[in-house]
Amino acid sequence: MAVTDSASPEPVRFETHPDRYKHWRMELPEEHGGSVCRLVMDVKEDAGLRPGYPLKLNSYDLGVDMELADALMRIRFEHPQVKTIVFASGKDRIFCSGANIYMLGMSSHAFKVNFCKFTNETRLYLEDMSANSGINSLAALAGTASGGGYELAIACDDIILAEDGNAAVSYPEAPLLAVLPGTGGLTRLTDKRMIRRDLADAFSTIAEGVRAKRALEWGLVDEAPPKAKFADAVTKRTQALVAKSKRTPMPKIVLPPLEATRGDNGAEYKYVSLAIEPGSRVATLTVRAPDGDTPKTPDELAKQGANAWPIRAFRELDDALLELRFNRLSVGVVKVLTAGDADKVRAVDAMLAANKDDGLVNEVVLLMKRVLKRMDMTAKSFFALAEPGSCFVGSLLELAMASDRLYMKDTDDGGDVHLGTTAMNGGLLPMGNGLSRLQSRFLKDQSRAQTLVLSPAPLSTKAALTAGLVTYAPDDIDWDDEIRIAFEERASMSPDALTGMEQNLRFGGPETMETKIFARLTAWQNWIFIRPNATGEKGALTLYGKPERPEFNWQRT
Repeated sequence: MAVTDSASPEPVRFETHPDRYKHWRMELPEEHGGSVCRLVMDVKEDAGLRPGYPLKLNSYDLGVDMELADALMRIRFEHPQVKTIVFASGKDRIFCSGANIYMLGMSSHAFKVNFCKFTNETRLYLEDMSANSGINSLAALAGTASGGGYELAIACDDIILAEDGNAAVSYPEAPLLAVLPGTGGLTRLTDKRMIRRDLADAFSTIAEGVRAKRALEWGLVDEAPPKAKFADAVTKRTQALVAKSKRTPMPKIVLPPLEATRGDNGAEYKYVSLAIEPGSRVATLTVRAPDGDTPKTPDELAKQGANAWPIRAFRELDDALLELRFNRLSVGVVKVLTAGDADKVRAVDAMLAANKDDGLVNEVVLLMKRVLKRMDMTAKSFFALAEPGSCFVGSLLELAMASDRLYMKDTDDGGDVHLGTTAMNGGLLPMGNGLSRLQSRFLKDQSRAQTLVLSPAPLSTKAALTAGLVTYAPDDIDWDDEIRIAFEERASMSPDALTGMEQNLRFGGPETMETKIFARLTAWQNWIFIRPNATGEKGALTLYGKPERPEFNWQRT
C-alpha cells in the first residue's frame, strides 16, 4: 500500500478545478473589464480534507490551500486579462482565522510540517505573481484576519482593514498555541513590511490582535477606512493596482487534468515517472525530454497549449514531488534520472530564452522555476545518475544541480554520457537565494558558472568532472556496486539529521526573505512542533479548546 500520513488513510491528491472548489469562489466582475479577479474565501465547515474537525470561522486545512494554489495557477494561464486579485471573505465579520487548530492537533508531525511548507510556497507564489507576472493583489479585510489569515493578507501587495470596532489582525500562535506563525509571518513583518522590532514583538504576543487604527499606525495594514467607506476604498485601491500592473498580454492556456496513472508503486505521466522500490526506502524519479515537435516560436508554444513539453512536463514533475512529500513518507532517497533527445531540450530552451519577455513564455519559465524550487525544498535526498541515454542538459540539468549528488558513469569508450548547459542555466531559473543553481554550486568562483553557460558544448564525464559538475564518476566495472552502496548508506541514516543537513547545504550564498522564511520554518517551527510545551500531553496546541490549561517547562533553551 502507499505510505501515507498516519492520520490520513487516503493519499492526498493535489489536482482540482474551479468546478470542484468547495471553499473558494473565482469571480470576474464585468465592471473592471475582466482585469480583476475576486477570490472569495468561503470555507465550508463540514468539508475538511479529512474527518474529525469543523472548518469554523473560515479556518483552513490543506484542502483549502490546494484550491488556492490551483486558482493562482489558473489566473496565470487561463485568465491572461487579470491584472489584480482581490481577496475577500464570504462570511460576516471574519476574513480568515488561520490554519484550523484541531486539524493541526490531530495531524502527525510530518503532515504539519509539510502542510506549513505547502502553504508557504503558495504565499510565495502569490508574491512571485506580483514581482514577475505583473499580477498585483489586495487583501480586503472586512473582518478579523488571524494567524494564517493575516499571513495570506501580508503576502498581498496592499491590505485594507475595516475600522468597525471589531475587525483586527493578529498572530496568536505564540500566546495561544506555543508555536510560531508557520507561513513566514514573522519574517514578512520585519523584512517585507519592515515593522519595527519592538512593535513586531508586541503584535506577535497580543492574542486578541490589533484593531484598525493601531494596525495602520504600526504599518500592519495600508488603509483603515470606516466600515461605511470600506467598499469605496477597496474599489479605489483596486483601480490603482490595475493601473500599476505591468502584465504582458498572452493567449489563454487551458490547463487540463494531468491524466496520471497511479498505483501502490508510484505514478506514471506522459513525461514523468515515479517508481517506488518496495522495501528499500528508495524511489526513482524520471523526467523525459520532448518526444515530438518542439515549439520554435511563442505562437507555436501557444498552439501546443498545456501539452507543450515545458508546461506539461513541469506540471507533472510538480505533482510527483507533492506525491513524494505527502504520500510517500518512508521514501528517503530519490534516484533522479532523465531520458530522451538532448537536442530537443536545447531547442525548447533556446526558444524560451530568446523570447523571455513574451507573456506566455514568461509564465512558462516562471512555472519551471517554481517547480524546481519545490524540489529544492523537498525533504528527500536526491541523487542524480547520468548514464548512457541520459538527458541532463539545460533545463533538465537543473534537476541534477538541484540534487544533493550527481553520479556520472565513466564509460570505457567515452560513450553517450554527456552533460550540457543552455541559456536557461544562466539565471532564468533561480533558487530562493536569488542565484542560479550553477552560481550556488560555485560560490567561491562565480565566473565558473558563467563560463559553463557561455560554453554549451556537451561535456563528457571527464570534462564534467573537471568542470566541477560531478560528485563521483565510477567506471563501468564499479558503477553498480558504488550506486547500490551509496543508496543503501543514505537510506540507513536518520531522516531528521538528513533533512536538517540538506536544507542547510542547499542554500548557501545570499540570504533572502524566502530563504529566511524556509530556514525558520524547517528549523524553528519544526523543532517547536515537537516540544512538549506545544504538542506534549499538557501542551498548548494539544489542549486548545479544552478546559485544562497548558503546563510549560519554564527553562529557556
